[in-house]
Amino acid sequence: MVPQNLFYGRTHEWFRLEESGEITLGVTEHGQSLLGDLVFVELPEVGKIVKKGEACAVLESVKAASDVICPVDGEVVSVNDNLNSEPVLINDDAFGEGWIMVIRPGGNPDDWMSPAEYEDFIQE
Repeated sequence: MVPQNLFYGRTHEWFRLEESGEITLGVTEHGQSLLGDLVFVELPEVGKIVKKGEACAVLESVKAASDVICPVDGEVVSVNDNLNSEPVLINDDAFGEGWIMVIRPGGNPDDWMSPAEYEDFIQE
């Protein structure tokens, strides 16, 4: 099931616009299932400047490594440190406890899909 309060990228990231204007970023249930069991997450440093369309984190599984693509230019204000010891949180709860980082955006995300558009995309 695709949560209806999020936006989605073509490389299977999700983001939620918080009331503060910050963006919480993660990987979708479908995306984590393509990777398999995660064994390592490379998180950025808090304060790092990230660029829209570029890798901002790396997920490593028993099958492959995959970049997490940033939805917007901005600054990382928080990371999910729990992923350092429990990367499998992304597998277990991709839309909840498996969030990856929070970004203070310097612009507006665009080219991201609505929940209905993402559901159609993953069915293709």
